[in-house]
This record gives sequence, structure tokens and C-alpha cells, in this order.
Amino acid sequence: METNLAVLIDGDNIPSAHIKEMMEELAKYGNPTIKRIYGDWTKPHLNKWKNVLLENAIHPIQQYGYTQGKNATDSAMIIDAMDILYSNKVQGFCIVSSDSDFTRLATRLREASMKVIGIGEKKTPDPFIVACDKFIYIEILKAQSKEGTEQEEKQKGGKKQANLDKITPKVIRLISQTINDVADEEGWAFLGDVGSLLQKKQPNFDSRNYGFQKLTPMINSIPSFEIESRENTNSRFKLIYVRNR
Repeated sequence: METNLAVLIDGDNIPSAHIKEMMEELAKYGNPTIKRIYGDWTKPHLNKWKNVLLENAIHPIQQYGYTQGKNATDSAMIIDAMDILYSNKVQGFCIVSSDSDFTRLATRLREASMKVIGIGEKKTPDPFIVACDKFIYIEILKAQSKEGTEQEEKQKGGKKQANLDKITPKVIRLISQTINDVADEEGWAFLGDVGSLLQKKQPNFDSRNYGFQKLTPMINSIPSFEIESRENTNSRFKLIYVRNR
């Protein structure tokens, strides 16, 4: 059974440029049956969203700012999220924002056995990131778009993007410890189990942050690890196992 998702977007906090890539990414995790964006649509800075909303069937929710310096949009999103939760129409939520104010909302939704996916910029505070089951950086989705890649290659002479994260000793230790956590007596661990546990330990862990489309080539690029392909009697796809050298 496919997971139905409610997608709630903080229009005041997220750029409109890559909403198409966001929706394509979310299709991997379920069916976005509810798509809403919140903001004060009388403000000129939200004008860029208008055409994008029509193209992606996203319903705009008007929320006036009642008091200077206070964000009424956050409150509206939280109230709607709880209404949707109790409607029992979805099995998961996607909160699109870089605002840590949604940390408690994400925690509460997970307490209700909802899958919570966060999407935001790299400036997103850690508390919100770790409150989600998975957190995806907009910068990575931007880099995946064909137009964005072509522009970056022209600007940088075809070189790799400068904003990619480095595979630091800390990252290698995280992967190594995770392999040990799920390894058999010979030290081999099924890569699918390793990836799932990495996601639980660090919701924003994504091989694309380091320039790799999949986890397998990322781990294969690190000399500390050894990869082995095994035949799968139930499928034409081979099983990938990994261990520490």
C-alpha cells in the first residue's frame, strides 16, 4: 500500500525556484495527496510562487501577519498539521521549512507513528533536522536539476560543485560503526541495513551531499571499506554487502 503524504510548505521561509525537484523527490517516498503552502499572499515577496503553485497543484493558504515580528504562518501550519493528523487521511508528513520552530511539530507527528520528512536549506538548525525521520537539503535537489547543473558547469568550468560536503574522518567513523552494528560474525553487513540505520542515526545523511547518487559508490570510494556483490536467488539484482577492512 502506497504511503499518502501531506506536504506543508512554509512560503515565507523557502525559495520557490526548485519546487518541481522537491515534488519529484517526494514521489520516492509516497503519494502527496495534500499539498499546501502558507504565507501572506498580499506581500510582494511571494509573487514568484504563484505560477509554481498552478504547475504543481499546490493549494495556497492565506495567513495574515497579526503582529509585527511574529510569524502567524508557523501557527497556521501547525494547526492544520494536527487537523490532518486526526483526519487519518495520510500516513506521513513532509514539512518544507528551514525554521526550527517546527521541531516540536515533527516530534509530535512521529509520536503518532507518522513518517516525517523534512526539506530545507543547509542553514536549517540541527534540532529540526534530528526531529525528522529523513531530512533533505534543497541545495542537493538544486544540484540535481539539469538547468542548475549546466549553469554551475559553465560558471566553474565543469568542475565539481564547491558546496559539496567532504567525507571527513567523522563521517567514516559513523559508517564504520554502523557497519559493525549490523554485521554478521565475519564482519559483513547488508548495505540496505547499513543505509537504513545511518538514516535513523543521522536523518540528514545522504550520499548526494557528498557528490554520489547512491550509497554504494560513496562507500566504494573510501579505502576503509570493502564491498562484495552476491547473487540474489529471488531477483536479478545482486545483493551488496560491505565490511570494514
